[in-house]
Amino acid sequence: MPALVLLGAQWGDEGKGKATDLLGGSVDYVVRYQGGNNAGHTVVVGDQKYALHLLPSGILSPGCTPVIGNGVVVDPAVLLSELSGLNERGVDTSKLLISGNAHLITPYNITVDKVTERFLGKRKIGTTGRGIGPTYADKINRTGIRVQDLFDESILHQKVEAALDFKNQVLAKLYNHRAVVAEQVVEEMLSYADQIKGYVADTTLLLNNAIDDGKVVLFEGGQGTLLDVDHGTYPFVTSSNPTAGGACTGAGVGPTKINRVIGILKAYTTRVGAGPFPTELFDADGEALRTIGGERGVTTGRDRRCGWFDAVIARYATRVNGLTDFFLTKLDVLTGWEQIPVCVAYEIDGKRVEELPYSQTDFHHAKPIYETLPGWSEDITKAKTFAELPKNAQAYVKALEEMSGAPISAIGVGPGRDETIQINSFLD
Repeated sequence: MPALVLLGAQWGDEGKGKATDLLGGSVDYVVRYQGGNNAGHTVVVGDQKYALHLLPSGILSPGCTPVIGNGVVVDPAVLLSELSGLNERGVDTSKLLISGNAHLITPYNITVDKVTERFLGKRKIGTTGRGIGPTYADKINRTGIRVQDLFDESILHQKVEAALDFKNQVLAKLYNHRAVVAEQVVEEMLSYADQIKGYVADTTLLLNNAIDDGKVVLFEGGQGTLLDVDHGTYPFVTSSNPTAGGACTGAGVGPTKINRVIGILKAYTTRVGAGPFPTELFDADGEALRTIGGERGVTTGRDRRCGWFDAVIARYATRVNGLTDFFLTKLDVLTGWEQIPVCVAYEIDGKRVEELPYSQTDFHHAKPIYETLPGWSEDITKAKTFAELPKNAQAYVKALEEMSGAPISAIGVGPGRDETIQINSFLD
């Protein structure tokens, strides 16, 4: 049976939660392998809508074990709040597993994130202010606090004091911010220990054994390919690796055990936060996409920037992730346009460029080159097969598939759990 990676092929918010939920009934484990509560998934089950920020989407599938891998950064307050909210709605969260090697977001990480972003002013990155970047920085600087540290008060105290020796100097002297008291941080972090301890496990061992035993394991990325710290639109990126390689390091599973890599694409393009966006629209079409698509960040609450589909980005995602399939979401949002532009290449300094430029300067200057495809007016939300889609909608999907470089194996035609057309199985 396969081990699959499911990830965003644009700038995030592509509908990964819907795709994960679609697979959830056939999957034994769903694993978050990077990011933190700066990511968000909206999953619609019947008439119920669930907004998940840190928890894997598989937590809504009764037969599935959700796992938070070692590559995730965990805000314990957010974790417990999210678990409590689901429990109050009757969702069983008892099967959740958390890697003891995952790093914890501390109160001082959140403080550093917020004051740094304010200090940058016009040069700000557009972070969520949730302490994600500073926590990953601590991890790389070897001053981070891990989940397992909650269960050894002496080690926790030593690590917090060591981290604050430097951070308090920066907060006071650079940002004119009062010092953080180590004892208060330790007391708060220890208050979470008993509530979290029952979820903690050696998830790397568990997942490798599960794959060896023929279980189906789905690795779920947060954010998207173009927000990857190595392969995205740096510096306007997240602080981790949402791309497929991040699943190996963020869950402790070797690349030879991954069978399929599925990229989630919107039928148009959106992004949240600052940074270049060649197909961004500032007109009535952009506002219509935002309104019809409900384009507001699940976690940030910010309006998403909207634009036409960008095939250059899709091809790039196929290349850097080794994508085997695409899941195309929100096709229904495009219903009603007579003509739909698609970006097939860029113009940079008067030259046509068909691949994503490696230069930050070139990408900032990229102008979209569009081809226009005929639209459709028919309601597609009730379509159950590809043949039931209007001819122009079929042609649009086929054109995007050809431009993007991997087969489109599923299509979202509405927000509901059952409003999906499955063309090819992801589990073959």
